[in-house]
Amino acid sequence: MSFRVRTALAAVATAVVCGGCGLGPGPGTKSVSLTITKGFGSQHIGALTRSQVPGSETVMRMLERSYPVSTRYGGGFVASIDGLAAAGPERDWFYYVNGVQAAQGAATTGVHAGDHIWWDLHDWSATDAIPAVVGSFPEPFVNGIAGKRYPVTVECAANVGAACKRVTAQLNAAHVPAAPQLIGTGSGPDTLGIVVGTWPEIRGEVAAELIDHGPGASGVYATFGAGGGSLRLLNPRNQVVRTLGAGAGLIAATADNSSVPTWLVTGTDAAGVNAAAAALTATALHDHFALAVDGTTRLPVPLQGSQ
Repeated sequence: MSFRVRTALAAVATAVVCGGCGLGPGPGTKSVSLTITKGFGSQHIGALTRSQVPGSETVMRMLERSYPVSTRYGGGFVASIDGLAAAGPERDWFYYVNGVQAAQGAATTGVHAGDHIWWDLHDWSATDAIPAVVGSFPEPFVNGIAGKRYPVTVECAANVGAACKRVTAQLNAAHVPAAPQLIGTGSGPDTLGIVVGTWPEIRGEVAAELIDHGPGASGVYATFGAGGGSLRLLNPRNQVVRTLGAGAGLIAATADNSSVPTWLVTGTDAAGVNAAAAALTATALHDHFALAVDGTTRLPVPLQGSQ
């Protein structure tokens, strides 16, 4: 049974248990945004911002207030949004809150102040679990996950000082307190971490090991070649479409069994890390699951078509 179906069924079971218990009226939340895309963010469908929503709002209710929605599995799983349904056996709607794939169905996931909710219709043949995406930056660093803000660490390799300072400056500009430190000295299960360094320097990190095992393990459609001197970009079917060499960089996020993701700002060499750090902006990352850079060229991954 796939992740998306397990999540939907869990949501239905929760709804049955809770019956009429409800979440209560609550104080209301402000400035919540909703984005709808398809093809891993490659095609924009719609977006809106609600200055205030009810305190009992869920992700599903907000979606249904904004667009025509059809559901399956007793209302716990979205089948179509605004008439756009999956066109094939391995395409479905998935959603992310502040860049993190929710652990529950949309009908039981509450909306919190500042949340960025992102629905995307995409091919899940390579993996139906993408733990984290970068396209909601500066989330989850600003408003956190499920209403909880986390301490943020920036862990840096020894020879990427300029890139590390740039990453830290971007977080500070978003009013996120963060200070650089050496890799392995500060992150933990209750910390949002950004690891900055060339691939050979960071590949021992848990998040990097997940990426080494492909999209099925990490949800990231890019892998590095042996030795870290090349960056292979994949399409939604887990096929290598393009290979980058010197000066290539990658911004990606993933997680293991924790709901707290780790972000990587990495590359084939120091120049690639610098290029990736320069792209750590809301504009460059907007609606991208992960972003590769080749000098000044930015390539959202997974790659669509035969780029």
